[in-house]
Amino acid sequence: MNGTDCLTPTAHALRRLSPSCGPVRLVAVDGHAGSGKSTFAERLAAELGGAPVLRLDDLATHEELFEWTARLEEQVLGPLSRGERARYTPYDWVARRFGPEERVVEPAPVVLVEGVGAGRRAVRPWLARLLWMDLATGTSWARGRLRDGPELTGFWNGWERAEARHFALDPSRPYADFLVRQFPAGYEVVNGPAVTAEDPLRRHTP
Repeated sequence: MNGTDCLTPTAHALRRLSPSCGPVRLVAVDGHAGSGKSTFAERLAAELGGAPVLRLDDLATHEELFEWTARLEEQVLGPLSRGERARYTPYDWVARRFGPEERVVEPAPVVLVEGVGAGRRAVRPWLARLLWMDLATGTSWARGRLRDGPELTGFWNGWERAEARHFALDPSRPYADFLVRQFPAGYEVVNGPAVTAEDPLRRHTP
């Protein structure tokens, strides 16, 4: 979907997809840290009438930046695939532990999962679509460092190494159905690397 005012038609197209995780159309928003995933997911969720958004930062930890797959499957994907509510307790990045407050994800028609690695190999079979925030690595990381401030420089140094290692072994972008590009006036959504002439369904939606 070309053009910078594309959230509404994208939302309409996602609603028309076949369910991919039980009754849910699970849509991943992946990209480098600092690429704008959270903001885009929030705006898309609003266009979807308040679709639930699962943030992978809530399932990762300092010690397990990318080793959250089993937790995601057990607490979220499994229940949603059965048409049940998903329940999890988010990680507190200040206290360095999982907090006591439980969160619930309803098996809504569309559920968004956003975070670095949301389109990883283990998650893709559950997805209706994979969207990739198409911003270069260095630009994304620079934005993230600016956002978080100098007090998190040490964390970012370790994060960049971990993210680069993750995507080297388990890349998401080559499997993206759509690339999301941000402009001052909005977003553009274009066909991603996974779209081929032999795959007309993905070629035409959203």
